[in-house]
This record gives sequence, C-alpha cells and structure tokens, in this order.
Amino acid sequence: MAKRSTPELNASSMADIAFLLLTFFLLTTTMDQNIGMPRRLPPILEEEQEKPPEINKRNIMQVHVNSMDALMVNGKPMEVIFLKDEVKTFLLNPNNDTDKPEKEVKNIELVGAIPVSKGVVSLQTDRGTSYSMYMAVQNEIMRAYSELRDEFAVSQFQLPYARLSEDRQEAVRGVYPLNISEAEPREAKKGKR
Repeated sequence: MAKRSTPELNASSMADIAFLLLTFFLLTTTMDQNIGMPRRLPPILEEEQEKPPEINKRNIMQVHVNSMDALMVNGKPMEVIFLKDEVKTFLLNPNNDTDKPEKEVKNIELVGAIPVSKGVVSLQTDRGTSYSMYMAVQNEIMRAYSELRDEFAVSQFQLPYARLSEDRQEAVRGVYPLNISEAEPREAKKGKR
C-alpha cells in the first residue's frame, strides 16, 4: 500500500493578511480621550479695569481639600458624602439666612421672574491632594448642581433636565448657573514642631 503524502499549505501570505487586519482594526477603532471637565472661565479683564469686582463673603462657599485628603467646608471638617447636600442647601438658601448667599431676581425666558442665587462654590486644593479625592469632591459638587437642575426641571416642565429641549435646558441653567471657582493648588502648610 502506497503512502499518501499530505499536500503542504502555502502560508507565505499569512503575514501579509495579519498585517492588513491589524492595520484595519487600528484605523477603525476609536480610543477614549481625556477631555477634562467643562468650566466657565472668568472674563478677561480690560486694561482700565484694575481688579475683579468684590464678592460678598456670604456668597462664597469655601471648599478646601488638604494634602492629607481632609475636606473642610467654610473652615469646618466634613465627610465627602455630605458635601452634595451642603452645596444644595447653600445654593437654595431656603430660609434666606444671612450666612448663605444672596438672591437676585432675574427674568429668565420660559420661566419668568425668579430669584437666582449669587452663590459661588470656591474649591481649593493642596498640591499633595490625591487625584481620587479631588475627583470625589468635584463629583459631589456637580451632583448637587445636577440634582438642583433636575428638581427644578421636573417642577417647571414635568421632565428631567436631560430630556428637556435645548432652550428649556438653557432656562434651567439660568436659574442654577454653574458658579464654581477653582484656585490653583497651593503648597501644603508644614506643621510646627
């Protein structure tokens, strides 16, 4: 009985095919990009304007995170989980407390005349603050604004903020403008020995 030999496979073009597939996937795949957080920057000062206008101290909520990731709000220690509610109470100022922000009546299209908080959340970190703590604080501040906008959208337009038309979203942003001031990180203060 004669032995049959198996024909050989020509694999010389396999490397070319693999290279083409790799090139195809590299060209058609999208990569996630870090885009940062949207922030409204202060306007550029004109030459004749020497310094920015003064802001009443009661209109500023000072949020500080030190190099040991300890959170202080208006000089008092606080856990991150309570920050969202503190920011909401600060901006709403339901009892018109004198230690919380003033309100200014504004005429907003689609809403009418409504009191708008002059509150500004001022965030300051130290250079040693961890990125995870910084992001946790940022998330809680943004959650406060998101919840306020959602609550107002539902009460005014019977829809959550995300489902509103662009003009209605703009009206809600007029009632709760994103007023966050973020200072450049500073060097941690060294303790006395």
